[in-house]
Amino acid sequence: MTQDEIIDMAIQAGASPDENKIWLMYAEEIETFAKLVAAKKQERIIEVVERLGTWAHITEVVAEIRGEA
Repeated sequence: MTQDEIIDMAIQAGASPDENKIWLMYAEEIETFAKLVAAKKQERIIEVVERLGTWAHITEVVAEIRGEA
């Protein structure tokens, strides 16, 4: 994920920086942010698995998810 994607997810979760660029998040916002990050990760994994197809070897899938392929 890029920094911009992470910032966008934080904003979606309800966080916002103050004038000193300090981000404040309440517990509920942190939970929402964590769910958004997990969903993005899951989306990425699904994309990789679909691209590699059903005959892909598991080590290839893991390497792709890690960004090593």
